[in-house]
Amino acid sequence: MIKKIKNWEQWPFKLLYAPIVPVWVWYMIRARSLWFFTSSNPKLTFGGMEGEPKKEMHELLPPALCPPYFNVIPRQPFSEIQENLSQNNIHYPLIVKPEIGGQGILFRRIKDEKQLRDYHEKIPVEYFIQAFIPWPVEVSLFYYRHPQQPRGHISGFLQKVPMQVVGDGVHTLKELLQANSKSQKKWEEIKMRHEHNFGKVLLAGDIYKLSYAANHNQGAQFIDLKDEINDSLIDMLDEISYGVNDFFYGRYDIMCESIEALKNGKNFIILEYNGCGAEPNHFYDTGYTLTKAWREILKHWKVLFEISRYNHKHGAPHWPFWKGVRFRLQTKKYYKLVRAVDKKIP
Repeated sequence: MIKKIKNWEQWPFKLLYAPIVPVWVWYMIRARSLWFFTSSNPKLTFGGMEGEPKKEMHELLPPALCPPYFNVIPRQPFSEIQENLSQNNIHYPLIVKPEIGGQGILFRRIKDEKQLRDYHEKIPVEYFIQAFIPWPVEVSLFYYRHPQQPRGHISGFLQKVPMQVVGDGVHTLKELLQANSKSQKKWEEIKMRHEHNFGKVLLAGDIYKLSYAANHNQGAQFIDLKDEINDSLIDMLDEISYGVNDFFYGRYDIMCESIEALKNGKNFIILEYNGCGAEPNHFYDTGYTLTKAWREILKHWKVLFEISRYNHKHGAPHWPFWKGVRFRLQTKKYYKLVRAVDKKIP
């Protein structure tokens, strides 16, 4: 129990943020709006806090910066999906995820047609088929720019390694997982998807991937790359963000050939970007204390408030109270549904 209490990085989201919620409430009072943040990124639904459609974000990006993708609606004839795969030149393996998602919910790497059919038959919401990008490095960059400033700021730069274990030629997969602290949080989900391999002994050095969703909620390991931030990287994100138009605060998730290639603006693809609901996740796995992590969150909340306040004063309205309430209720109902389905699809 004491170990769990000390390991604050594995605390539930609400518990981690509870002590600093009064600061958020103070910003709502100052702005005289429960939804003050919706003016932070005016082109994104709800400012990108939650519930924003992925196609909304992708359509704002230049096609060359996105993986090939298309949307699928529930009960759509599978023949149409096959046709769209061909038209978009998407091959197996491929990536599927709900059109409105987050935290790796219903994110899957699909290896063949049979697996895609099974996913399509079980998912009750619109989803997104995206080409699998085989480049070896996935990173996230937290970016913000005050509208009065010509240049933005990168506050966090991480390499994200999806949850995996490395074989030693002695222990079974199950034994390796039991020794992995991050796997304990996702044990039931891991068991559902990987129990058929629990008895296997992995060869020394062999990597067994448990998830392809490289986020904290799915047990990914983060490697701090803050020392790699340079002017060319900031210039690149400034150019992209100006092109998106009115994107001022959020996080880019990028797949690239290498860190050097990315810094040179070459061989990278934006998997997605998230608006004001994006967590400044660079305080995970990178040596932050709990107090320091709270300071980092509060620093970003202050930036978010200042951007939102400026945009509001210059014509970007806050969402009306009841519109926001209805949207939150719909979103809460939606996430309850997709979380339940997530437990049923291997």
